[in-house]
Amino acid sequence: MLKIITDSASDLPREYIEEHKLHVIPTPVVIDDVDYFDGATIQTKEFYTILDDIKRDVKTYHINPAMFTDAFLPYAKAGDTIIYLCFSTGIAGTYNAANVAKANVLEEYPDFDLTIIDSKCASIGFGLVVSKLVTMLEKGASKEEIIEAAAYFIAHVRHVFTVHTLAYLIKGGRLTKFKGTLAETLDMKPVLIVDENGALSVIKTVRGRKKSLRFLLEYAKENGYHLEEQQVALCHGEDEEGRDYMLSLIESEIHPKSIMVGTVGCAIGAHTGRGIIGFCFFDADEGKYKEYFTK
Repeated sequence: MLKIITDSASDLPREYIEEHKLHVIPTPVVIDDVDYFDGATIQTKEFYTILDDIKRDVKTYHINPAMFTDAFLPYAKAGDTIIYLCFSTGIAGTYNAANVAKANVLEEYPDFDLTIIDSKCASIGFGLVVSKLVTMLEKGASKEEIIEAAAYFIAHVRHVFTVHTLAYLIKGGRLTKFKGTLAETLDMKPVLIVDENGALSVIKTVRGRKKSLRFLLEYAKENGYHLEEQQVALCHGEDEEGRDYMLSLIESEIHPKSIMVGTVGCAIGAHTGRGIIGFCFFDADEGKYKEYFTK
């Protein structure tokens, strides 16, 4: 049987995962030297409460080959055909670890048909791509079509993010303490995208929280393709105020077909803090795969 699996860095809503019976491999997070697994042994509400205490020691590492081997083996034994869409290699080493595990599993099950795809995506942008492929699978698309479509949707998904505090970027060494503290004092908010290589890139710095959130919307208006016809996606780090403000902007000014709302999990949230807000959308239509998305 052909199946699609992914990992928890896709930040898909729990309801979506359950409705589509999607296997999501949990991303590990280490809290005060104890390992937890995103969405499995720790949920986002508890995670961000811990993260709010900046003195707590919170670290992440990518899913390792042993974890992937455990995830892949049941499918190999069952004779399933698997497409695994993974967290961007521009941010984590997930893709390489999955391929090491694949080689290990193939030694025992040489006929195991596993395709590993680097999503070059993060958070709910990653989730949007996964959802496109899941729809195609449920409507009868072949393995070859889905793999081909993955490349198309990965090339056309856009991510734009901002954070509420720079404390976690400073703590993680992504900003020097001097520059970060100065920017915090001036209430400067970086706006980031996931670039064509799947890496995070700062494109602008905006003064003030609401202005930074407004910029996310303006970026989408400039770069999106007929946003009113799309399912767009919003993600947040357990920040209801920021989520609701962005939802009001999106609904009143874009009127999209639908909005997928996800919570940023441990893989990214550990490095950004509670106030991360992201908006994701496509810069093209569904191309030759449109038939799978019309009722």
